[in-house]
Amino acid sequence: MRAETQNIVAEIEKSLELLAQRMDWDTAQHRMEEFNARVEDPNLWDDPDAAQKLMRERQTLLDQIETYEGIKQDLSDQQELIELGEMEDDQEVVTEAEQALKSLRDMAAKKELEALLNGEADSNDTFLEINAGAGGTEACDWAQMLQRMYVRWAEKKGYKVELQSEEPGSEAGIKSVAYKISGHNAYGWLKSESGVHRLVRISPFGKGTRETSFASVWVYPVVDDNIEIEVNPADIRIDTFRSSGAGGQHVNTTDSAVRITHHPTGIVVTSSEKSQHQNRDIAMKALKSRLYQLELDRRNADINEAHESKGSAGWGNQIRSYVLQPYQMVKDLRTNVETSDTSGVLDGDLDQFMAATLAMDVSGKSRAEAAAEE
Repeated sequence: MRAETQNIVAEIEKSLELLAQRMDWDTAQHRMEEFNARVEDPNLWDDPDAAQKLMRERQTLLDQIETYEGIKQDLSDQQELIELGEMEDDQEVVTEAEQALKSLRDMAAKKELEALLNGEADSNDTFLEINAGAGGTEACDWAQMLQRMYVRWAEKKGYKVELQSEEPGSEAGIKSVAYKISGHNAYGWLKSESGVHRLVRISPFGKGTRETSFASVWVYPVVDDNIEIEVNPADIRIDTFRSSGAGGQHVNTTDSAVRITHHPTGIVVTSSEKSQHQNRDIAMKALKSRLYQLELDRRNADINEAHESKGSAGWGNQIRSYVLQPYQMVKDLRTNVETSDTSGVLDGDLDQFMAATLAMDVSGKSRAEAAAEE
């Protein structure tokens, strides 16, 4: 077997090792037997909510087991074909098996990443908010660049993107924008993007000087029907106002935009793209999602620390730097993952950063630290 092929096999085996760790392979079959026994209980559906939760957990474990066993069996089959082809000097068989191994490696790597998305709300849809920070007009323009970047990322994933609210900048760009992004694992992928994003470039507004701009990103999960969040009416204030849209078909001629303020937490959410009734419903869902995110933060000290580290949208609080001048570089300051393909990143190629952060969340180490230990 060629050295290149041996390396591919090693990569697949490493992915299998991670998959086994994530599902606790040593106990997986026993847990499946327990699930099957409980499913056969005639009283299971006496509590529909508990039954549905059990069925979801069982299906998740079943998918994990089938994925692991399928990759392992396919790896063994292709290795046997390569050995057989080499014994019989059949290069066509060897070549086909090697190509199959490359495809299997890519699929295993994808499943490896998906295995990291097993948090309580990772599979949910998500809200995404972008706010211009320090830097005036430059920051508003930067916020609009981030807006395009995340919309492009979501479109490449096949996710549905719905605008919730938008406030234009006084001269250019946007002061803030909020989206609902719908699709499997939307929150799980995007949650690592919460934080301050820093841009360094030559000003496009005629100054000819190098400028540093900041914008903050906040991601929180959409609360689905399986999660109950109670909001005391006495704790909120609901205001209606006329949206300050950029014009055209989105101009509001009545006070249809809705702002909800949650007094105990200081959370403020707005919706301005629909009718007043729809905006009120959208804003209330957004508020419940924000409150749910706070609850997730309380349960997970690491997530809580990450959100607190956002601070104000200014120097010292950034999670990622995008440098367009005097050189081209995007670098994540948490994982040290970097690339010189700035145009690709700004066009939505973000998976390498998200994957590295997910892996670090599991291991507690950046990719560079893990590689150094190996």
